[in-house]
Amino acid sequence: MGYLEGFAVTFKKLGEKRVTTEYPEEKRPKPDRLHGRHVLNRYEDGMEKCIGCELCAGVCPANCIYVRGKDNPDGDPVSPGERYGFIYEINYLRCIHCDMCVEACPTEAITESKLFEFSFTNRADAIYTKKELLVDDDGLPQHLPWEDWRPGEDQMTSAWMRATAPSGDASYEGKVAWSGELGYGVRDAEVGQSDDHVVARSPEETDH
Repeated sequence: MGYLEGFAVTFKKLGEKRVTTEYPEEKRPKPDRLHGRHVLNRYEDGMEKCIGCELCAGVCPANCIYVRGKDNPDGDPVSPGERYGFIYEINYLRCIHCDMCVEACPTEAITESKLFEFSFTNRADAIYTKKELLVDDDGLPQHLPWEDWRPGEDQMTSAWMRATAPSGDASYEGKVAWSGELGYGVRDAEVGQSDDHVVARSPEETDH
């Protein structure tokens, strides 16, 4: 291709409609099942969902989660269980956002939001503590200075877990499988699944 043909292509493209977005002022919509920055959730009454069982840390393939449980204080429990997450840290220099911690959690304490853009200025900022991960008194994620939150990025977090866990099975379509969550109430039931390839289940299994 000669110079003239090259300029012709350039000027032709100048007149066409742009397909790119003006990032970061404008961003493309993010899917519901996007895996981003984690949050530690609370029940509707404000109690923490984390019971310090350390299952999330045990299942993490990147070894980026550190959890230590502690017995609940007498008369002023932090969680409904016997124990709560006393220490909770996630190292985002290691995290691969696989969401396995979300699937392993028995109380739905940890979920992943749609936020995935971080701008750390030092390594210490990349290690999130429980204070930074735990939602505030309104049930909303903490907004840290180096995070670029946009409206809706805390909605429908970790929907992927409901599509792969037993409660995301097609036979559960239309049934609410989430516990109440501070700031959001009860999540909508799982929808949009097909039961064309569902394996036959015994009556004992369908009763649970």
